[in-house]
Amino acid sequence: MTSLYDPLLVGDIALANRIVMAPLTRNRAGAGQVPTDLMRQYYRQRSNPATGAGLIITEASQISPMGQGYLDTPGIHSPEQVTAWRRITDAVHTEGGRIVIQLWHVGRISHTSLLPGGAAPVSSTNCPAKTKTFIAGGFASVSEPRALRTDEIPGLIADYRHAAAMAMQAGFDGVELHAANGYLIEQFLRDSINDRTDAYGGSVENRTRLITEVLAAITSEIGGGRTGVRLSPITPANDAGQDSDAQALYGRVVERFAPMGLAYVHVVEGATGGPRDLSDKGVKPFDYAALRAGFAGAWMVNNGYDQAMAEGVVERGEADLVAFGKAFIANPDLGRRLREGAALNPLDTSTLYGGGERGYTDYPALDRNA
Repeated sequence: MTSLYDPLLVGDIALANRIVMAPLTRNRAGAGQVPTDLMRQYYRQRSNPATGAGLIITEASQISPMGQGYLDTPGIHSPEQVTAWRRITDAVHTEGGRIVIQLWHVGRISHTSLLPGGAAPVSSTNCPAKTKTFIAGGFASVSEPRALRTDEIPGLIADYRHAAAMAMQAGFDGVELHAANGYLIEQFLRDSINDRTDAYGGSVENRTRLITEVLAAITSEIGGGRTGVRLSPITPANDAGQDSDAQALYGRVVERFAPMGLAYVHVVEGATGGPRDLSDKGVKPFDYAALRAGFAGAWMVNNGYDQAMAEGVVERGEADLVAFGKAFIANPDLGRRLREGAALNPLDTSTLYGGGERGYTDYPALDRNA
């Protein structure tokens, strides 16, 4: 019987176990959105597969200055960022771990104070999101976006390709395209947000065009076996209203990228960081098994998994990998704790966004002599 603790080849990436550290925004990058030595310590603590993750997915990292949406989030588009990330990937690899970087463009979930020259955020639409972002001074309502012109989209796709190339220079084992949680790619996917009338709006075929073209660009640069993608078919995160037919939309998404030979698909089941079942809010149940049937690579699940759920879903063959978010923040040795059924450290939510080592690198590991 397959176990959560068994090794797995995910595309071109060999993993020692099936426990994944989910991408977690922590807002601790330095000037120029450059990763810091404190970030290196944070990832290294969680990277030994004997005690931590078989695979680490980094915090979301912007593909360009226009992709930033929150204060002090790292990028993967400048030489300085590449050099700093290289110190992190080297540390992870020294511990025997594997690490991929999540490629991010926030779209309309941004603020003019974070963007070059005070520019307006860009999106599929000029309609602002009813949500907040994290800027100097605290949380603030996001700024009104402008809809990307059709002739700007090739440049956006080139930014994703460039970021993937930079990730390889930085020593990552692969990349994950962030196409979830109401950010730019999902702003093009959902008809609740996308109000375009060009080749990237209207029909399902048109709304799935951007994600298809972005993944084609990334895989042509670094190969499908080092490329994953994150989807969240029904999450309401960041004012992402439900699509009129989420099952058909995301089924077509998977159908379009299936021939690219991606390493994995990472699916947020339910509301990101919230309930898995949204039926009380009038959201139709989503058939994740039907979505998986259209994809031949590894299937990663996420959202609210505990030890019993994670072990069960892998043993039953319903998923190949399980991603854990908040549990990995408070437990650098989460892998060991899951194997041993040990208690988890409590999470200090006051330290999630920004700050120093408190609530970041000071969570204790299990006492091996206890």
